[in-house]
Amino acid sequence: MADRILVLNTGSSSIKYELVDPRTRERSAKGLVERIGQEQGRLTHRGGDGRPYVLDRPFPGHREGLEAMLAAFDAAGPELAPVAVGHRVVHGGTRFGTAVLVDDEVIAAIEELAPLAPLHNPVNLTGIRLAGTVFPGVPQVAVFDTAFHRTLPPEAYTYAVPDEWRELGVRRFGFHGTSCAYVSRRAAAVLGRDLAGLNLIVLHLGNGASATAVSDGRSVDTSMGMTPLEGLVMGTRSGDVDPALAGYLARTRGLEAQQVEHALSHRGGLLALAGSSDMREVRARDDDAARLALGVYTRRIRKYVGAYYALLGRVDAIVFTGGVGEHDAATRAQSLSGLDRLGITVDAARNEAESTGERAVSPPGAEVPVLVIPTDEEGEIAGQTFALLTGPAS
Repeated sequence: MADRILVLNTGSSSIKYELVDPRTRERSAKGLVERIGQEQGRLTHRGGDGRPYVLDRPFPGHREGLEAMLAAFDAAGPELAPVAVGHRVVHGGTRFGTAVLVDDEVIAAIEELAPLAPLHNPVNLTGIRLAGTVFPGVPQVAVFDTAFHRTLPPEAYTYAVPDEWRELGVRRFGFHGTSCAYVSRRAAAVLGRDLAGLNLIVLHLGNGASATAVSDGRSVDTSMGMTPLEGLVMGTRSGDVDPALAGYLARTRGLEAQQVEHALSHRGGLLALAGSSDMREVRARDDDAARLALGVYTRRIRKYVGAYYALLGRVDAIVFTGGVGEHDAATRAQSLSGLDRLGITVDAARNEAESTGERAVSPPGAEVPVLVIPTDEEGEIAGQTFALLTGPAS
């Protein structure tokens, strides 16, 4: 039997999971438990035959969701006997620059970092604790979204804020690092070049969105900051706003800082501008609000691309990934429009073709290739987990 890693991505109201062979990246099973804690939940499980096993019922908490996942393996297969469990953990602070074996000390550290990622780290810990009870004795590994960005230089991660704030850990950390690491390597393979010497701009566009400047396989700047709120416009997150906004709303509306932060995280972005956080729904409309939302969204991306081009000095490829980046041709085209003088163009036929997988959407021979690379965060987590426990996967 192949060594298989169970990858758990525990969200605030969901559990996404895959059973992965880390050597081949083949999936024996995958699934999603969603709407945990809501009136009606759903589990969708797919075994090796690809046929869905669906269960609709409430899941009061993550424990019930994990128990339903285990029952799905019993009902629809395959046998669930992981050699290890790999967990996505959003915030590792400055402490964790690589994947680590989970122990009590690591759990305590992730808990201490929860104020920096209050929507993510606590539920990531829930998944770790539940998996520890369900799979006693099976090694668990934490893979951190922030780890890839440990290479940021001081001038990139330092905020111009008072010393005592920086002593408290106020700085840029960056996120989507697991995705960036994977697509950067794949971009080098598609280009037929070594990652060393390549300058890339990685645009991870999904419900969360970020831009990252990558040089020699290392993150040198990234749009998300101390938290995943900074940077690009996202599904429900505002991205960049004036830092004085919280003070202004406190003076004029009596809002507390937590209220402002919650609104910017949950009621901002596309949802605030167009009434929907789903790019597909916004694209399907033809009204002023939708047009404004799309204009703000793509203009912000274009601004970061220009800034990172200047920072890198030379760009060898633009890489789109994430749900929007991989599937929304119009967003790719709009985000890069007007950058012809920089050698960045999108070929309409290539970009709009009904294609999947790794591909170029720029004209043949373009000065700066524009690539679409589907991300594989679960495969990357499985690979890092396996490498930590047994040495690099072959």
